[in-house]
Amino acid sequence: MSEEGNQEYIKKISEKVYESKLSQLQIELVKLQEWIKDKGLKVVVIFEGRDAAGKGGTINRITEKLNPRVCRIVALPKPTEKEQGQWYFQRYVSNLPASGEMVLLDRSWYNRAVVERVMNFCTDEEYWEFLRSCPNFERMLIRSGIILIKYWFSVSNKEQEKRFRSRLTDPTKRWKFSDVDLRSYTMWEEYSKAKDEMFSYTDTKQSPWYVVNADDKKRARLNVISHLLSLIPYEYIEPKTIELPERHKKIGYVRPPMSEQTFVPEVY
Repeated sequence: MSEEGNQEYIKKISEKVYESKLSQLQIELVKLQEWIKDKGLKVVVIFEGRDAAGKGGTINRITEKLNPRVCRIVALPKPTEKEQGQWYFQRYVSNLPASGEMVLLDRSWYNRAVVERVMNFCTDEEYWEFLRSCPNFERMLIRSGIILIKYWFSVSNKEQEKRFRSRLTDPTKRWKFSDVDLRSYTMWEEYSKAKDEMFSYTDTKQSPWYVVNADDKKRARLNVISHLLSLIPYEYIEPKTIELPERHKKIGYVRPPMSEQTFVPEVY
């Protein structure tokens, strides 16, 4: 069972089916991108969940074929001393989309309600002020014309442990481990309580949380992309026909000797 009690998938999706479905969905994401750009939409997608729940992998699959000038990933580091003295939402506001942009928040202002709460990185007063303010803040964003979508990636404790152990032995994933990750691993119930309390205040009709069963990474990615596409009505915009122009005729250009250039060694 996942942490929300959903039934665990009996059979994992095959690589062949996964790649085929992902390719189809990524084509649709490109169509959505062009629609967002053409219509001047402002889209914010929040990705939250436990450590190792698969948020980053899903974000990467969404953006893989998209134009980074239209679809941006925002993953803010620990706040600076100056930012700690600002209005809490201020550094997130500066990263909101302009017209024709989609921003994917790899963790968001909800850090305060979960990570900061569990790790005692904020005071009780700051925490409760966040829970009171957040619904109003999100309503303000929505009234301003922003399309706000929130995903919570749910993973079982067994699957999280499996992924943590994989990070320990895989040199390409070892960098993902932090001191906070290690502490969070021992505080499963505290995180569950914080998540439940956060949902009770911020899972509203106007700005609901969409829970993703993420024990199977491949299914989770496909389900999130499919769901995201369903939430923003879009139409296919026929691209302009492009024909390559003729190159300019040779006008006496003489290329310098290749021996004067420094090339990358051809090791492979």
